[in-house]
Amino acid sequence: MKCKHFAYGFAEEVRRLNFGAVTPGYDFMKTLREGIESILPSDVHEIAENRLYVSVTNSKSGENHLVSNFASREDVIKVLLASSFIPVYAGIKPVEFKGQKWIDGGLTNGLPILPVGRTVTISPFSGRLDICPQDKGRVDLYVKLAKQDMMLSLANLVRLNQALFPPDQEKMESLYQNGFDDAVRFLLKENWFE
Repeated sequence: MKCKHFAYGFAEEVRRLNFGAVTPGYDFMKTLREGIESILPSDVHEIAENRLYVSVTNSKSGENHLVSNFASREDVIKVLLASSFIPVYAGIKPVEFKGQKWIDGGLTNGLPILPVGRTVTISPFSGRLDICPQDKGRVDLYVKLAKQDMMLSLANLVRLNQALFPPDQEKMESLYQNGFDDAVRFLLKENWFE
């Protein structure tokens, strides 16, 4: 509940700005950091160790890395911030972690598949994924972006706009419910949920 409350408040703050998150003087990453710090428990690094895999991109080499080892709570926070850093939108200065600068892993590998076990792929965009919106069109056209097959559709363009320029809370609640319904549909299909 705390996370959802933060997301709604953050979105409202961005909506009030003349140019959204790219409004001159607005510090997107500072607000995001404050929200993450208020939500994560003090032992999150122990809980997340080898259970949470975060995709980040080295800003210098352009190589994607999966981070799953965290020495401290601050490590988890920095990696989550890096995975949220879209250049220009979130700022100009990439996130520093372990002496290197990092940006969103979704730019190079939006849906990494782990080497062992089953990876459940999730996206807010319609495509060839386990959990995602199910757009129906006359023709199914897909484009591969950052190793992710996404459907070319007007609905996905609307979703991209909503990701960059958050809609009002009522619409966000509807999107939340849609995502929940998509997850339940997948779990039922896989017989993982009754």
